Amino acid sequence: MKFTFMCRGKPEFGPGTGRRVAIIGAGPAGLAAAGYLACLGYDIEVYDKLPIPGGMMMFAIPPYRVPRRSVLEGVKDLEENFGVKFRTSTKVFCGQDRHDEGDNLVKERVDLKDIISAYDAVLLATGTWRSRSLRIPGEDAEGVYSALEYLFEIWAHMEGFLDHEPPRRGRVAVIGGGLSAVDAAEEAHRRGADEVYMLYRRTIKQAPAGEAPIRRLIDMGIKWKELVQPTEIIVKNGRVAGLKLIKMRLGAPDASGRPRPEPIPGSEFTMEFDIVIAAIGEIATPPFEGTCEGIEADRKGRIVVDSEYRTGNPKVFAAGDVVTGPSKIGSATVTGLRAAKALHLWLLSQKV
Repeated sequence: MKFTFMCRGKPEFGPGTGRRVAIIGAGPAGLAAAGYLACLGYDIEVYDKLPIPGGMMMFAIPPYRVPRRSVLEGVKDLEENFGVKFRTSTKVFCGQDRHDEGDNLVKERVDLKDIISAYDAVLLATGTWRSRSLRIPGEDAEGVYSALEYLFEIWAHMEGFLDHEPPRRGRVAVIGGGLSAVDAAEEAHRRGADEVYMLYRRTIKQAPAGEAPIRRLIDMGIKWKELVQPTEIIVKNGRVAGLKLIKMRLGAPDASGRPRPEPIPGSEFTMEFDIVIAAIGEIATPPFEGTCEGIEADRKGRIVVDSEYRTGNPKVFAAGDVVTGPSKIGSATVTGLRAAKALHLWLLSQKV
C-alpha cells in the first residue's frame, strides 16, 4: 500500500521546502496527507496514540479486509524514502485529556497548542475512536464490549501490545448491522464462540453493511435475527447473562430515508448470552473538547472545516472521519489528500 502514490518519478523529494508540518493521526487520512506533503518536500512529523502507524487499519479492521503487511510497507516507504518521522504511543490533546478507546497504549501526551506553535501548519486526522452507547440498563457489566473495543483488544493482543484478549467461548450477541458488526461477529465465530447472533432492529435489506456480507456470515453459521432491539442487558453477579429484547416493525422513513423501526407493544422476550458486543457506530474524536485555538467541533464532535478543509485557525486543517464521521478507507484517503493539497496551497501563499 503506497501512501506516496501522488509522487511522480523516483521517490526523491529533493532539498525540501524548509517548512515543517505536523499531522495528528496515522490512519488512512493522515498517512495519505503525509505521503502527498512529503512528495512536495515538506518536513513531516506524524503523531499517533497507537504504538504503530495505521490506525484502525492495524487495530480494528481485520487483516483479511486490509492486509497489515501492506500498510506497514507503506509506512516504511514514508520513513525510509521520504523522511517522514512518526511519534507513536503519543496522544495529542488540548486542555484536560479525554479517555477514548485505544488510549490504554498511550505512553506520552503532548498539548495541541504546543504543536500548533511549533510547526508551520498542522493537519488533524484523529478519526472516530469513541463508540456510541446502547443507553440501556446493564451496559457496564463485565462481558459487554463495543465492537471497536472488542476488535482492538483482539488485534492489540495478537500484535503483542496487550496481555489480555476477549473470551473465546460462550454465546455472543452482536448488536448492529454495519461493517463493525460484521467484523465483530466474524471474529467471534473464527475464535471459537459457541454461538454468534447478529441482532438488528431493521431487516437485512436495510443493513448498512449490505446484504451480501451478512449472507456470507449466515452461510458460515452465524445466526441473523432481525427486527429486534435490546431494552436491557441481564446481569448476574456483575456479568452478562443475557438480553431483554423487543420485536420491531418498520414504519415511515426516518431522516436516513430508511423505514423507522418501531417497537411492538407486548412483544418482549429474553435470550441468554455470555458476551454482548455493541456495534452501533462510532463518533468523531477531535483532539479537544468544544474548542481549541480557534478550532471548533459541531454537536456531533466533528471538526468544523470550510470547503478547503480549513478550521477556524488559519494554520490548522482537518480531514478524515474526524471531519465527516465514520466512513470507508477510500473516502478518508480522499479527504486526506484534498486537505493536504489545500494546506500546501496555503503555505505557498505565506511569506517565509
